[in-house]
Amino acid sequence: MGHRTIDLSSGPGTLNISLNRPERQNSIDATMIRELHEALDQAEAATDCRVVVLQGGDGVFCTGMDLLGAAAAGVPDQDGAARGGAEFLELLKRFTTTPRVVVAKVDGRVAGGGVGLAAAADFVFATPASTFSLPEALWGLLPCCVTPFLIRRVGFQKAYAMSLSTQPVTADQAVLCSLADQMADDLGPAIRKLTFRASKLSGPTIGDLKRYFAKMWILSAEQEQTAVDEFARLMSSAGVGRRIADFAERQRFPWEGGS
Repeated sequence: MGHRTIDLSSGPGTLNISLNRPERQNSIDATMIRELHEALDQAEAATDCRVVVLQGGDGVFCTGMDLLGAAAAGVPDQDGAARGGAEFLELLKRFTTTPRVVVAKVDGRVAGGGVGLAAAADFVFATPASTFSLPEALWGLLPCCVTPFLIRRVGFQKAYAMSLSTQPVTADQAVLCSLADQMADDLGPAIRKLTFRASKLSGPTIGDLKRYFAKMWILSAEQEQTAVDEFARLMSSAGVGRRIADFAERQRFPWEGGS
């Protein structure tokens, strides 16, 4: 099956997913969300697959929402924005429930929704060059769908500080706050070691473990709805639409203009 936004390759016990939108800094659009679901379908259908490795390329893991695509589509109505938010939230939830070990292999910049992909993964391995940031507030947005998964990983205060400060977290800082599990120049040995051990587990056991731990850290339906509703409210607002349109037309960030 051909894909437009990702590349797939298989190894022993592993499905590798490479985000492949270099012209858009590996930003996330509806096609990428759909294709990531298809990749997870493929991983779950492969009886010998235990580990899914998600990676970026060219110094960028993922930069979150496709702002240029959003600008081209115009300011969405609240229902349209809610659908987009719900689709992304559902993808992050699937990372936490799929009966496969999901590894984010990070080498470079991670921003916005990209932090969500990493936070929802079971393991995050990062190179020293990696950074993690949540710039949403600079656009008048909030990391609505990312927050539940980020809090699960790093706790309330760190998630709150990353959102409010908008400052990047370096790779070593990410390890200290548990946003990343390991930092190394060469991530291959860590992934091979994990895959070897994961190959001794059955897929149903991985699924059972994820379901059990999900009940220990419950993301309620009310919290999910709050995340989607808040994203929709902000994304459909005139102020956010103007900032995104300015960026698309003039390559000007909000903090460079005064909008």
